[in-house]
Amino acid sequence: MERNEAFGKTVIRIALPVTIQSLLQSSFSVIDQVMIGQLGSSSIAGIGLGGKFASLYSVVLAAIASAAGITISQYIGKKDKKSVNKSFYTSMALSAVLAVLFMVLCTAFPKMIMAAYTKDKVTRALAVKYLRILAVSFLPMAVSSVVTTMFRCMEAAALPLYASIFSLVLNTGLNYLLIFGKWGFPEMGVEGAAVASVAAQVISCGIILFFYKLHKDMPKLKLGMECHKKRHLPEQELEAKREYRKQYLKILGPIVVCEFLWSLGENVYTGIYGNIGTDACAAMTMTIPVQTLIFGALSGLSQASGILIGKSLGARNFKAAYEDSKKLMKYGFIASVLLSVLLIAASPFYVKIYNVERVVQKTTEGLLTVLAILAPIKVLNMILGGGVIRSGGKTNYIMWVDMIGTWGFGVPLGLLSAFIWKLPITYVYFVLSLEECVRLGISFVIFIKKKWMESIK
Repeated sequence: MERNEAFGKTVIRIALPVTIQSLLQSSFSVIDQVMIGQLGSSSIAGIGLGGKFASLYSVVLAAIASAAGITISQYIGKKDKKSVNKSFYTSMALSAVLAVLFMVLCTAFPKMIMAAYTKDKVTRALAVKYLRILAVSFLPMAVSSVVTTMFRCMEAAALPLYASIFSLVLNTGLNYLLIFGKWGFPEMGVEGAAVASVAAQVISCGIILFFYKLHKDMPKLKLGMECHKKRHLPEQELEAKREYRKQYLKILGPIVVCEFLWSLGENVYTGIYGNIGTDACAAMTMTIPVQTLIFGALSGLSQASGILIGKSLGARNFKAAYEDSKKLMKYGFIASVLLSVLLIAASPFYVKIYNVERVVQKTTEGLLTVLAILAPIKVLNMILGGGVIRSGGKTNYIMWVDMIGTWGFGVPLGLLSAFIWKLPITYVYFVLSLEECVRLGISFVIFIKKKWMESIK
């Protein structure tokens, strides 16, 4: 009984700040969408398409943060502070390189990128403007992501939450001022939304770094000393470093491949929606804040599962890891069913806050109903695949699960339903989303066989 209470308290300590952070972000995202929605369907679609390509960067960055979370949590379980620091700095360096690469792509080739998403020239031009400005936020986002992961592994998830609250309020305020040109600010429309997002990311990064500097248990980097040490390391330590890098890449590689291919699949879906028509694309974009709200509300459980199960595996407490995993999945399923019921009840009211055509509102309502039906399956995949199974370092398992689901089922079904069967957008979304059932079935088999339960060296 005492252990169950302690487990519950730890879940709340990690999951609650992450959940609140995600819910706040989702709430402000809804406000952002409503503001942009006053400018019409083309503006909504333009931001949706520009943001979808930027999500490629976000998911690969999340992959690096996920690898950091796996290794850091297991090393904390082993009480190996030196390896904890190594994981932190390796992840920070990789994130910075990734940010620079995507910044170059989005500032140098935005027209080429957006041409693959839509034939509508007005929507494409808006998406290009949005993406080019948004790219400036990539580097501060990289720094924030890795430091936030470190805080969460140390069960100090509340600190990044404070930064998010301030930056999200700032983002919403700047959106109002810059999109509509209030209080003497220029009326910038879609570009104003991008500038607001960049400012919010920079401020958030600054606050997180402030907390990082104040926290006494955070690793402190001394570049000069590190470089000096590398020249005089004995062979045994050099071999240990090589083993660490090999293991880190073995964990990171499949996550990056998995997340990139999954996000690429999501971008293919967006291309399908965009080529069905601007109204269909706008309707799908209007569902994004709600998707973020639902899955953000339960993202804390996914984060907590990866950290808590990782620590148990690091301490070689395999029985606790397995039993706690089942509890976390049960919590997620019950919560997702409740949220689905609320979504079905609220969707007719949600669509009316957008200044778009009635046909777009009705289409969005249908898409939200599909989302409500599939939400429990998606949440179980998020907890099981995104947290539990990965916590043992067996990231290649989930890589194959996602590749089979997205590219073996989702993409082919999406292309068939849209361009061969020529189904409406609501049915296209439902058919391609059946990939989630395939993913869940394979993941359950992996979970029950327990081969994912390993303690990394």
